[in-house]
Amino acid sequence: MSGDAPSGGRILVVDDEENLAEGIRENLEAEGYEVDVVGDGDRAVERIRDRSPDLVVLDVMMPGRDGFDVCATVRADGITVPILFLTAKGGVDDRIRGLQVGGDDYLPKPFHRRELLLRVRAILRRTEDRGGGERARGDVVRFGGNEVDFRTYRGTAADGTAHELTSKEAMILRFLDAREGEVVSREAILNAVWGHEQYPTTRTIDNFVVRLRRRFERDPERPRHFRTVRGAGYRFTREPDDSGA
Repeated sequence: MSGDAPSGGRILVVDDEENLAEGIRENLEAEGYEVDVVGDGDRAVERIRDRSPDLVVLDVMMPGRDGFDVCATVRADGITVPILFLTAKGGVDDRIRGLQVGGDDYLPKPFHRRELLLRVRAILRRTEDRGGGERARGDVVRFGGNEVDFRTYRGTAADGTAHELTSKEAMILRFLDAREGEVVSREAILNAVWGHEQYPTTRTIDNFVVRLRRRFERDPERPRHFRTVRGAGYRFTREPDDSGA
């Protein structure tokens, strides 16, 4: 994986579990990233403000200022650094809160080393591809003349029609947007949005995607943004996908 990692990635790891934080540091440094580690929320805010990292890997449950508060604070400062939450709190309410305060991705503990590295690489690649001037996943996503604000769950279609999204619709769209251009399985969406609680069948994801298509595709029967990949899942693209894949 090292050869594919974006060059010059500066990552701040924030976690009060010293052994875990150092393990993350070692794995990221082995991939060629420059890594800084702090163990509390106050120092995390200081480092983000002073050193402008390319990505923050942020634990939620810390004594004092928790990860949600750190994220909300730096977003209020206008700082758009991508933030990947790491947390043992995998409930849907926590993932919704993380989305609302401006987080970019969410990885429940315990996690697999390879999944962490892949998510880090994907976030940095998207940021690098966009010149670093835009967050990998901002509070607003725009695609094909559509616009969705993840802070309010409100969207506007290309034809000017306003839509109120449910929390699940917003989380699915944000999850797909975070993996733009990638094939994402239904099981991955279920795990990310419903977590480890009792969740419905994969058919539920199909129904949600149909609803997103009806809201934001010019022709829902011939989708250009929310494409089905037969036998694998879905692929989301901001720019219209006319490949027929």
